[in-house]
Amino acid sequence: MQNPLVSIIIPFKNTEDYIEACFTSILKQTYTNFEVLAVNDNSSDASANIVQRITTKDSRFKILNNKGSGIISALQLAYSKASGDMITRMDSDDLMTANKLQVMVTNLLDYGKGHLALGKVNYFAENGINNGYASYEKWLNDLTEKAANYTEIYKECVIPSPCWMVYKTDFDLCGGFNPNTYPEDYDLAFRFYKIGLKCIPSTEVLHLWRDYNTRTSRTSEHYAENNFLELKIKYFLRLEHQIDKEIVIWGAGKKGKKIAQLLIEKKLNFEWVCDNPKKIGKHIYDVEMHSFKVLKNRLNTQIIITVANKEEQKSIKNFLQKESKIANEEYFFFC
Repeated sequence: MQNPLVSIIIPFKNTEDYIEACFTSILKQTYTNFEVLAVNDNSSDASANIVQRITTKDSRFKILNNKGSGIISALQLAYSKASGDMITRMDSDDLMTANKLQVMVTNLLDYGKGHLALGKVNYFAENGINNGYASYEKWLNDLTEKAANYTEIYKECVIPSPCWMVYKTDFDLCGGFNPNTYPEDYDLAFRFYKIGLKCIPSTEVLHLWRDYNTRTSRTSEHYAENNFLELKIKYFLRLEHQIDKEIVIWGAGKKGKKIAQLLIEKKLNFEWVCDNPKKIGKHIYDVEMHSFKVLKNRLNTQIIITVANKEEQKSIKNFLQKESKIANEEYFFFC
């Protein structure tokens, strides 16, 4: 298989200002054995007309109409029509670098099945990107360069939704786009992790990620913070939690409180610690807040850290390392 067919799956909705540039970047790919399955998710603008015009000029491009509503049903429809040996996803408002498909295909051919091809990403926006996106880009690219993506999977989505490629057989093993779970890209990253797909290191920027105020990830309720926390807890309990170890929440801010609520709903006991003297000794949701110092010489714990401040995270990590705690086994950063 030296020239595998790649299926590029693209859901789109009301991206008339960007979709032609997106498709042009695909047409400029140095790797040409691909098919594009573009699904119109009930657009009310000219997006579908633009895509239809392109499909009449190039038989590799196909347009489908979403019978349901939302990204997941659009992805499911496209995948049901996919013929490729390798699968990738693209966002209709983003751009590919010219060598994106070639690099990913070559990496998958070199490393073989059981691997996940990735690339670095660059955010761009008309008025420049904010510090939050710049920080996320650097964090994600650092992980991708070392193929260390899964080591911080409970912090944020470690697999960029429009910048991965995988063998179709491996994609089927992890459930494809079948789960109706949002945020769907983060859920997929956890499923890649669950079945043990190994990330391939990448030093090249392969994807240009557009940011603007009406982007779906900014406006849809599916990408609200609570949905991310619920997903993290779901996979933590499924993949990491050992029933003979006590769960400890470190931090009593907004995220810490939400995680406490989720554990209480599941009727799971936990200990709650922090380093804020004003909160130590108080009860939140009928759980007493203790000083983090109670963890000294404590065995059989799994600690969920919800403290977002970077300097405080360093101090927490130093403390836990002195206690000989093992990262991603005995403690997990959730932000």
